[in-house]
Amino acid sequence: MQKAIFLLFIFLSITSCKKKVENVVEAPNQKAEFSIVIHGGAGTILREHLSTENEAIYRAKLEEAIRVGYNILVNGGSSIDAVEKTIHVLEDSSLFNAGKGAVFTNAETNEHDASIMDGKTLNAGASAGTKTVKNPISLARAIMEHSPHVMFSGSGAEQFAEEQGLTIVDPKYFFTEKSFNALKRVKQAQVNAHYNTNINDSKFGTVGCVALDKDGNLAAGTSTGGMTNKRWGRIGDSPIIGAGTYANNNTCAVSSTGWGEYFIRAMVAHDISALMEYKNLSLAEAAKEVIQNKLPSLDDGQGDGGVIAIDKLGNMVMEFNTAGMFRATMNDKGDLYIGMFAN
Repeated sequence: MQKAIFLLFIFLSITSCKKKVENVVEAPNQKAEFSIVIHGGAGTILREHLSTENEAIYRAKLEEAIRVGYNILVNGGSSIDAVEKTIHVLEDSSLFNAGKGAVFTNAETNEHDASIMDGKTLNAGASAGTKTVKNPISLARAIMEHSPHVMFSGSGAEQFAEEQGLTIVDPKYFFTEKSFNALKRVKQAQVNAHYNTNINDSKFGTVGCVALDKDGNLAAGTSTGGMTNKRWGRIGDSPIIGAGTYANNNTCAVSSTGWGEYFIRAMVAHDISALMEYKNLSLAEAAKEVIQNKLPSLDDGQGDGGVIAIDKLGNMVMEFNTAGMFRATMNDKGDLYIGMFAN
């Protein structure tokens, strides 16, 4: 008996040393009145890479953002409003790869992608490659609500944004030294003409939000500046409904962050919903299957990233296979959780 206990202890000790991710899940049979989850990107987010001061800055911004959405939900507002307004805070910050903090393309410009989806109607909107729209998530919502289409891109998307009265800014608004220096480092590190996407972690940093409101409606939204040094009008998963964003009142709402090419190929956001709908998996089980098993199976483990998600009962999940993910949750009890690192 003592030997068995000892062996069990050794097994658990070894297991605990492996890289872990955080699944924050409420009791599966207990319905939350509302809940909200946000992310600020996944990647090589290690404690030794962040000073105590910078960690506090990130935590403060994550809390500021999620409380905006929480206050909307606690006062009976819609999940769509909560998602949009929460993402505004993240887009207006230079800390994340979205809006103001967007990374630079090879041509030294900033190009933004975003999407949003309503779980009640399955209506969705998305934009790609815009350079002058201050808050791309609002453009995505305007496309969803005020056009017969789902996705606009480039100059056409910007024209529509102007017609809808959205805030238009000079492209210089998006310039930050941090992002520009990242571009210079990437260019210097390239050793041949092939577009090497492994040389830095700046492909991560996308922001997103998922929410469940008091009426039982789910919504999801995602916004990004894409990948540092991207060329040829590259578009990742963030504006792709079913890959970067998905919401369905029958299952869950999901926002993705990571290496977009793999999230598109795996249709990550919709796949999690489909596993719940067709195989009766729980949200936690579905998210784990897709992020820990399906994604890493692509091209010898190149599918890096994570998701945040909420199911129709208010259960919340933050699943990722990277060293960290900026993330936060709040439930109907007002409990706040903020995380950055894997452990």
